[in-house]
Amino acid sequence: MRSFIALALSGCAVPIVHAFIRFPCSQLVTERFDPFNLSMDPSIDLAATSTCTTCRFIEDKSNYWTAVLYFKHPNGSYIRVNQMANHNTGPGLQSGGMTIYYFQPQAPTKNLNIVPFQKGFRMILGDPMRRTDNIPAGKTASKAVTFRCFQGDDPGPFGSPGNTPQDTVGFPPNQCTGGIRSNFFFPQCWDGINLDPPDHSSHVAQPEGTPGSDGLQFFGTDCPASHPVRLPLLFMEIVWDTRPFNTAELWPKDGTQPFVFSMGDPTGYGQHADYVFGWEGDSLKRAMDTCLTGSGIPADCPVLTWQSTEEMNRCRQAIKVEEVTESQYLDRLPGCNPIQAGPAPATPVQNCDAVATTITDAPLPTADPELIVPPWSVCYDGPGTHTLAPNCNATSTATETATSTVGPAIITAAPA
Repeated sequence: MRSFIALALSGCAVPIVHAFIRFPCSQLVTERFDPFNLSMDPSIDLAATSTCTTCRFIEDKSNYWTAVLYFKHPNGSYIRVNQMANHNTGPGLQSGGMTIYYFQPQAPTKNLNIVPFQKGFRMILGDPMRRTDNIPAGKTASKAVTFRCFQGDDPGPFGSPGNTPQDTVGFPPNQCTGGIRSNFFFPQCWDGINLDPPDHSSHVAQPEGTPGSDGLQFFGTDCPASHPVRLPLLFMEIVWDTRPFNTAELWPKDGTQPFVFSMGDPTGYGQHADYVFGWEGDSLKRAMDTCLTGSGIPADCPVLTWQSTEEMNRCRQAIKVEEVTESQYLDRLPGCNPIQAGPAPATPVQNCDAVATTITDAPLPTADPELIVPPWSVCYDGPGTHTLAPNCNATSTATETATSTVGPAIITAAPA
């Protein structure tokens, strides 16, 4: 199943010496559909055709997408794991979704001048068929997609995620009392020609060079000769609320962990994400050129227009694939996605009999989205201001609801 979170940290997950913008985007819709298939025509101007955005900055109509996380009950049934607001993403609680960063390059890289993304640009990070940690440790890509295991409200070590004891490439093996965060460092080097090749990935590459003090190669390194054009570094985080499943009775007795991605991946190595550029005009470039405080607070970027959390949460998409994917236990993962644990790469299922992912007419959701209360603060309540956290009175805030809970597993088959 695919979660199309479109249009659209721990305080700040990366060093503030980098110039960047940071903002939350609520969840738009969860369904088994590929955003690349929804908007494959590169001539479509997402910024012009979109009627709203789930992101804090209204100029950003981009598509940010990731696979969905499920919990596998000991009786073999599955239920979707909710997302929750990240650290310092308020004021107000966003309805799931993600936290987005765009970074400027920094010295000693030779590629200090970025070229903005262009209309029709898209890329994928990660491999959904991957089932083992098979990228050599010296490669930048080896830590491009990772997880952080939160304990309580502790954001973990300050700095870039990927190399700390709390970070793993596969699913964390132990219970994370504060939830699990997915981390995505998208490629930042472009061939300068192709906007979207058939594989959605060969036109971009990760930078290369000597690792920094964090042991990673995302900052201060150079683009390879094959992909010489420097793009803004897009970094994305998603926090999964795994707290309701942290009991001994629900965890496997064989020492494995119980979470699985929607494409049948119980390892976490197949974690991946998609990006389709959709900023209005030159708004992203203007923000990158002028918003240099390093705070990551949206209010510190006045060249962009920002909306309240309620407005973000009200931008929603009707589910267009007629099948049950969430809010109840399922006897199998949606679609034809049997568990494939590897270590060999996963393979597509032939002659799939699942509900076709054809677009159907459906009314927009009218009920208020579910809001999960995270174990940390999403804003600073004063007095004064905070260097990294937005003030709680910066805009009107969404109403908080009780922390989510999950009842006993009841197997409910998805409709055929």
